[in-house]
Amino acid sequence: MTVTKGVRSRKSLSSLELIPAVRDGSTRAMARLISRIESGDPERREALTELYRQGGKARVVGLTGVPGCGKSTLVREYAKAHRARGQTIAVLAIDPSSPFSGGAILGDRIRMTELTGDPGIFIRSMASRGALGGLARAALETVDVLDAGGFDTILLETVGVGQDEVDVAQVAHTTIVVSAPGLGDDIQAIKAGVLEIADLHVVSKCDKQEASRTLTELRQMLHLGLNAGAQTAWKIPVIASSAETGEGIEKLLNAVDQHWRHLHDSGELADRRRMIVERRVIKLAEELVRDRFAEHRRQVGPHLVGLEQVVARERDPYTVAIELLNAFK
Repeated sequence: MTVTKGVRSRKSLSSLELIPAVRDGSTRAMARLISRIESGDPERREALTELYRQGGKARVVGLTGVPGCGKSTLVREYAKAHRARGQTIAVLAIDPSSPFSGGAILGDRIRMTELTGDPGIFIRSMASRGALGGLARAALETVDVLDAGGFDTILLETVGVGQDEVDVAQVAHTTIVVSAPGLGDDIQAIKAGVLEIADLHVVSKCDKQEASRTLTELRQMLHLGLNAGAQTAWKIPVIASSAETGEGIEKLLNAVDQHWRHLHDSGELADRRRMIVERRVIKLAEELVRDRFAEHRRQVGPHLVGLEQVVARERDPYTVAIELLNAFK
């Protein structure tokens, strides 16, 4: 893949005209199209439809974990090791949104600045803009662009604002959950179902004294979970890593490769791709309904004639909500 070619700077260049440059690996063309995705420019729609049809080749790896567990540092080392193998990688890092500007707070990206000179690595930060589940709404369309751009692996790093970031498991082929010792809980990943979404567990900062305890307890939790539920063909590994020493990074890459082979050999890859598409279509439908309500916000008032009755508990919210939906059919 050639990622150093540019694209004409003509202001009127349409999204459709950017497609050849994107497919040729132009990071500038990709960046321009991603900016239009983030801004919600409707002109992009036809180009994204075409790029989606041409994609489906990249491996999508999701990475999540609580704040302070070292996700961004791990991503940096992972990308460097990936490039050492001669493969290209795109990193899409979802950041918290500024409450003032709505833009991404880019503090974590400082840790990745040393990667920016490598033409085989593409890094893009994206504001969460209030999206729940740890992913920005525009993330999947951006994945389509990077996929069509020819990257071997696309790594999605979630926003890291809590323990409910399970959406990443519904859009990635392989999901990595990162924990770290000494953050208040021995096993942060136990909470809110994050334990169950992992295809691989990584305990970062394993040079700390508390790391061995965290590793042991996490393995015990996984063992109890497998005994309590159905046994699966894929045995979830728990990998100790340290960005400071480089320990575990190569092992993590090998584990991701093993999981990819398992998906192929077991036939699970087709099922997972179907699940990803199903989740995506449903999520987009929900967003389209939300957008239509936003467009007609001024018209909502007249249809809420029963609002005072709901306040007085003479009617229930569900019935009035159904009436509101019927009014917008």
